[in-house]
Amino acid sequence: MHDRRVRWDAGADRDGVTDGQPAVRPALPAVIPNPEPPAGDRRQARARRRWARPFGGLASRSLTRRILAINLIVLLVPVGGFFFLDEYQESLVEAEIDTLRVQGAAFAGALGAGAVTNVPGTGQVVEPVEAGQMLRRLVEPTSSRARLFSVSGEIIADTRFLKAPRGVVRIEELPPPGEVMSVERWLKAQTDTVLSWLPARHDLPTYREAGVQTAADYQEVRHALTAGTATAVRRHPAGGLVISVAVPVQRYKQVVGALMLSTGSAGVENAMRAVRIDILKVFGFALFVTVLLSIYLAGTIARPLRRLAAAAERVRRGRGREVEIPVFATRRDEIGELSRDLHAMTGALWDRMDAIERFAADVSHEIKNPLTSLRSAVETVARVSEPEQQRRLMSIILDDVQRLDRLISDISDASRIDAELSREPPAPVDVTQVLQALTDLLQATARPGAPRLTLDIDDGRPLVVEAFESRLGQVFRNIIVNAISFSPAGGTIAVSARRKTRGRGHDVVVTVDDEGPGIPEENLESIFRRFYSDRPDLPADAANAPVPGTRAAIPMTHSGLGLSISRQIVEATGGRIRAENRRDADGEICGARFIVELPAGPRE
Repeated sequence: MHDRRVRWDAGADRDGVTDGQPAVRPALPAVIPNPEPPAGDRRQARARRRWARPFGGLASRSLTRRILAINLIVLLVPVGGFFFLDEYQESLVEAEIDTLRVQGAAFAGALGAGAVTNVPGTGQVVEPVEAGQMLRRLVEPTSSRARLFSVSGEIIADTRFLKAPRGVVRIEELPPPGEVMSVERWLKAQTDTVLSWLPARHDLPTYREAGVQTAADYQEVRHALTAGTATAVRRHPAGGLVISVAVPVQRYKQVVGALMLSTGSAGVENAMRAVRIDILKVFGFALFVTVLLSIYLAGTIARPLRRLAAAAERVRRGRGREVEIPVFATRRDEIGELSRDLHAMTGALWDRMDAIERFAADVSHEIKNPLTSLRSAVETVARVSEPEQQRRLMSIILDDVQRLDRLISDISDASRIDAELSREPPAPVDVTQVLQALTDLLQATARPGAPRLTLDIDDGRPLVVEAFESRLGQVFRNIIVNAISFSPAGGTIAVSARRKTRGRGHDVVVTVDDEGPGIPEENLESIFRRFYSDRPDLPADAANAPVPGTRAAIPMTHSGLGLSISRQIVEATGGRIRAENRRDADGEICGARFIVELPAGPRE
C-alpha cells in the first residue's frame, strides 16, 4: 500500500476583529495593570503567526483540520472496504469457470464425435489434424484457448499455435492501433495505476508454461484423464489470473484424451474495474461535498471563535475600551450565546472597574472629612484655655477618631465582600433560624425603652434559600438595626417571612417594618448608594436620639455603607432588596418598610 497525502493550501483568510467606537468612559490602567506577556508566550505567538501566514486561514486553524479529518475518516472507512471486493471477484471467477465448464463439455463432445478414429490394433485415437481444425473453429467466437492432450500425456493440438508447411506459427491477438492520448484515456490510465496498488492474490499458484507441454504440467489435465472434469485458477506472472477447465474427451465412454480450456481474467478485471470506478465516482463526489461542508462548518465555528479570542486578547492586554466584543445576534447556537455572555462579561468588567474607581474616590472623600475636622480640633485645642471648650473639642476629637475607626472597618468589610462571596459557593440557609436567632439576640441586648421586635414566620416547610449564612445574617442585622435607630422608644419593629410564587418557582420574601419618619420618595433608591446617610431631625424619643450639642447630632456620623453592603450581598445570591414607605388609612407616612426577596433553594 502506498501512503498518499493531500495537502490543502488555501488562500489567506484572516478575519480582523471588528472594533467599535471608543467608549466615553476612559480606561483605568491604574486599576487593572497591563503586564507584558512572558517572553516564552510572545515567542509562541510569533511562531503561530509565522505558521499561519503561508498556509492561510484554513491551514492555520486546528479546529478546521480536525473537522475535515474526522469527516474524511468517516467517509474513507466504508468506501475503503469496497476496494477489497473479494467475494464479488470470487463470484466472477466462479462464473468464468462455469462458462468454461459448459464450453468444455460441448467441445469435448464434438471432438469425441468428429475427431476420433478407430485404428486397428490400437483402438480409438484422436486425429490430430481434424481435432486441431475443429478446435479452432469451436473457440473462434470465444476468447478461450484450447489445448488437447492424448491419453499418454502428449499435446495433440493448441489453438495458440498453427501448423504451417515451414513450421509452427504462434497466434497472438494484437492490441488496437495507437491513438492520440485524450483526457479520457489519461484518466483511465491514472485509474488503472491507482487500482494496481490494490493487493493481489498471492495465495494462488503461479502459471508456468513449458516449451514442450505435456499433461504432467497441469494437474487438472491429469485429473481429467483419470477421474473427470477439473478446474484450476493460477496467478499469471505478468498480472491477472489464468482460469482453466480440463474435460475428458470420450468416444463410446472410452477416454481418448483431455481437453483443456483456459482464459485470462480480462473479463473479471474489467467488471471489477467498472465497479471500482463507479465507487471512485461516488467517493469523489462525496469527498467534494464533504470538503465543502467541512470548510463551511469549520468556518461557522472556527472563524467566530477566532474573532472572540482576538477580542478577548485585546481586552486582556488593556488597550483601552475601544475594543468591542463581537456579538453574533443572529446566531441562536452556543457560539451566539458565548459571544453574548462574553460581551456581558466585558461590560460587567468595565462596570466593576468604574465602581472600584468611584469607591476609591468616595473613600478618599469620606476619610478626608473626619481628618479635616480632627486636624481643626487639634489645632484649636492648643489655643483654648477654657476647660469647657477644651472638653467639647476633646469630645469632637474622640468622635472623629471613632468615626474613622468605624469608617475604616466598614470600608474593609465592603472591599472584602466580593472576594468572600466568590471564594465559596452558596449553601442552603434556613431563613427562619437566622431571623429567630437574630431577633432573640437583639431583644436580649436591647437597652430599656428600645423598640420591641416581633417575628411572624409563614407556617409549613422551612424557608430555605441558597446564600451565605453569615452574610445573610449581616443583611438582616443591618436592616433591623437601621429600623431600630429610626423608630421611637417603645415602638414596634415587625419582621415577617413569607413565600411568594414566581413562575414555576417561588421566592422567600422578608419584610422589616418600622414606625419611624419614613424615607423621602426621591431617596428610596439613593439610600442604597455607598456613603449615603440621611438622618435629619430625628424625634427626641427616637431609640438613638442624639444628645444635643454632641458630635452624634451631626448627620454624617454613620458611614453610609450598611445598606450598600446589604444590597451587594443580596444581589450576589440572585435576590433583590428595596425600600418603600408605609402609609396609614389617611395616606400619611407611618414608617418605612424594607423588602428582601431571595430565590428559594432546591430543597424549598
